[in-house]
Amino acid sequence: MGHSPSSLSKSSPSPPRRSRSLLSRMAPPPPQQQARLAVPTLVAAGGGSSSSSSSFPPPSRDYTQDLPDEILALVFAALPPADRSACSLACARWKEVDAATRHRLSLDARAGLGNAAPALFARFAAVTKLALRCARGSGADSLADHGAAAVAAALPPERLARLKLRGLRQLSDAGLASLAGAAPALRKLSVASCTFGPKAFVAVLQSCPHLEDLSIKRLRGLPDTTGSAASTIAEEIKFPPALSLRSVCLKDLYSALCFVPLVASSPNLRSLKILRCSGAWDLPLEIFTARAPGLVELHLEKLQVGDRGLAALSACASLEVLFLVKTPECTDSGIISVAEKCHKLRKLHIDGWRTNRIGDFGLMAVARGCPDLQELVLIGVNPTVLSLRMLGEHCRSLERLALCGCETVGDAEIICLAERCAALKKLCIKGCPVSDRGMEALNGGCPSLVKVKLKRCKGVTYECVENLKVTRGESFSISLDIVLEHDAGSASENGAQENGQAQITELTDQMAGMDLPTNAAGTQSSTHTISRMRSVMSAIRRRFGNPPPP
Repeated sequence: MGHSPSSLSKSSPSPPRRSRSLLSRMAPPPPQQQARLAVPTLVAAGGGSSSSSSSFPPPSRDYTQDLPDEILALVFAALPPADRSACSLACARWKEVDAATRHRLSLDARAGLGNAAPALFARFAAVTKLALRCARGSGADSLADHGAAAVAAALPPERLARLKLRGLRQLSDAGLASLAGAAPALRKLSVASCTFGPKAFVAVLQSCPHLEDLSIKRLRGLPDTTGSAASTIAEEIKFPPALSLRSVCLKDLYSALCFVPLVASSPNLRSLKILRCSGAWDLPLEIFTARAPGLVELHLEKLQVGDRGLAALSACASLEVLFLVKTPECTDSGIISVAEKCHKLRKLHIDGWRTNRIGDFGLMAVARGCPDLQELVLIGVNPTVLSLRMLGEHCRSLERLALCGCETVGDAEIICLAERCAALKKLCIKGCPVSDRGMEALNGGCPSLVKVKLKRCKGVTYECVENLKVTRGESFSISLDIVLEHDAGSASENGAQENGQAQITELTDQMAGMDLPTNAAGTQSSTHTISRMRSVMSAIRRRFGNPPPP
C-alpha cells in the first residue's frame, strides 16, 4: 500500500492471512490517494472489526508540530489542571511548552516538598501563582520551616505574584518570612489554618513592598487579646507602612485585634472585611477610618460593633459598598450617620438578625442621602410602605432588591414597589406575607423587571406566577419555591418524631413478647395471639400511617 514499515507498525496490528492475497493483488495507489484509502483498506483487512484502534489509526505524521508554541500554549491554558498535566506527558515538546507557560501551580505541601522543590521549579520556571496546601488530617506532616526555606531558595526570582498557604500547621513565623523574602514582587497573599502569629506579617510587609491584597483566616498562633493585651501587642509589634495594600480580609480569628496596627498602617486601603472575629470593634473602626479615609468597601459580619463604629464611617465619603451582617448592636442611629455622609453608597446589605433595631427611620435616611443606591438587601429587617416609597422616589437607580424574612412586607409594600421602582430589574422575596394580590401589581409596574424569585411565600399561587409570565413576555423570569408545612416545621417536629419512635419501640416490644404456637398443643392460643397482633398493627397504622415500602 506504499506505507513505510514504521507507519504500519504504529497504526494497527498486521492483517489476517486470509486478506494478504487480496492485498497483494491490488495495485498500489498513487501517493495522493494513499491517505484516502488507508482507512478503508485497514477496515477490510481487519475483518470488519468495529474497534476504534483498528478502524481509525493515527496519521502518518503529527500535525500538531505545525502549531506554533504560542497557539499550543493557548490550548493548554483552556484545559483543567488534570487534563493539562496529562497532556504534558504526551511528548517532549508538549512537556516543554506546558512547563514554559504554566503560571499557576498547586502543590501538596507535605514535609518532603522541600526535597522536590529544586526539580519542580527548575521545570516550572514561569510560575506566578503558587498554592501550598496540606490536607486537613495531615497537618502534623505539613511543610515546616526548613522545607519552606528550600522552597524559597528554589522559587523563580522576582516572578511570584500570588501565594496561598492552607493548613501548614508546622510552619512558624520564620517559615513565612523565608517564603516572603523569596517573593519581592508578591501582590496577593492568602493564609488559612496555619500556626504563625502576627509578627510573621512584619517580615511580609518588609519583604513585599508591592503587596496589594492580604487575606488572613483561622490562624492558630495568635495570642490572647483580652483586657489590655491588645494595646500591649500594638506597642510590641511595629508594622511598617503598607502603602500599596488595598484590600484586607480578617476572618474567623479569635484574636483579630492583633492586626489592628497592620490595618492602621495601610493609608491607601480600599476594601476591608472583618468576618466573625472576636473583640470590640468600635474603637478600631475609628482608627481605620481616620488612617484610611479612602475606604470604598466594608464588610462587617458577626461582630461586636455598634452605632459608634458606624458613626466613624462618616469620615469615608467615598464608601460605596457596606455589608452589615448579624451585628445586633447597630441601630437606626448608626445607619442615619452613615447615610448623612456616605452619599456615594451603591450597595447596602443589612442582616438585622430579627432584632428590630433597624427599620423605617434608617432606611428613609438612606433614601435621602444615597441617591446612587443600586442594590439593597434586607434580611430580618421590617420596612413598611413609608420607607419603601421613599426608596423608590429618591433612589432612581435601584436595580436589585431582596426582602428576606421581613414580617411587615405584604401586598401593600409590593404594590408600592411596583408603582415607584421604575429601574428595578431583579426582585427576591423570601419568607414574607405576600399574596397574589400584591404580585399581580407587577403586571403593570416595574417596567425594567426581568427576574423575580419567590421562596416560602405561602400566599402566592402557581396560577399567579403563570399569569405574570404570560403578561410580561418571554424575557421575564420568575420562580416560586413553596416549602410545604411539614418541611418548614421539620425542626419543631423532631420532638414529636422522638415521641413517636418511643411508641413504636413499645409496640415492637409487645409483639416480641407474644407467645406464638410452636406445636399442635399450642394451637388453642393461636386465635388469641393473632387477635393481639392485629390490634397492635392497627394501633401502629392509626398513629403513624402505613409503613413505607422497603
